[in-house]
Amino acid sequence: MIVDDHPVVREGLRGMLDADPGIEVAGEAGSGDEAVARSRELKPDVTLMDLRMPGGDGVSAITRILADRPRARIIVLTTYESDQDIVRAVEAGAAGYLLKDTSRADLLGAIAAAARGETVLSPSVATKLVTRLRAPVAESLSPRETQVLSLVARGLTNAEIGRELFISETTVKTHLLRVFGKLGVSDRTAAVTTALQRGLL
Repeated sequence: MIVDDHPVVREGLRGMLDADPGIEVAGEAGSGDEAVARSRELKPDVTLMDLRMPGGDGVSAITRILADRPRARIIVLTTYESDQDIVRAVEAGAAGYLLKDTSRADLLGAIAAAARGETVLSPSVATKLVTRLRAPVAESLSPRETQVLSLVARGLTNAEIGRELFISETTVKTHLLRVFGKLGVSDRTAAVTTALQRGLL
């Protein structure tokens, strides 16, 4: 199954895959929500999944599809290769992560490998993952940083957090910037999500 919000991309991929006698394109979807419904209906062996789409992103779709069909094989096929995107997709259970500049031969090989139960990664993606794994373990959060992030998780604004902790809004921002740096994220939502995943909150 091909999942991408751009019809021209889906058509191009379908044309490429239909030309291979060993592959049958079972169907297409244009959003994460549609991918979940179509996966339940079509039960494809392998799904090519774009990451950023309206109507439910790729990572949430991967999580929902695998909750329903644990043996499904999903390859992310995207233009994005940030560390955060890669880790989120792999943690969600993606069987592979390829970039859209992948050659036809490599894409066909990756689909076959995923169908056999293997993991497939673009070389640049594999390098990023290895580099991230070799990086020193992130520093732990200080008690004050944990306190600030806990209040962020409760939905408080910086000004409200400042009033709650009797510190200035600027100090709150400083604590949050340190938290972002330690967790390797760039926004409040990602900070809370990452901290919860790591058991820091």
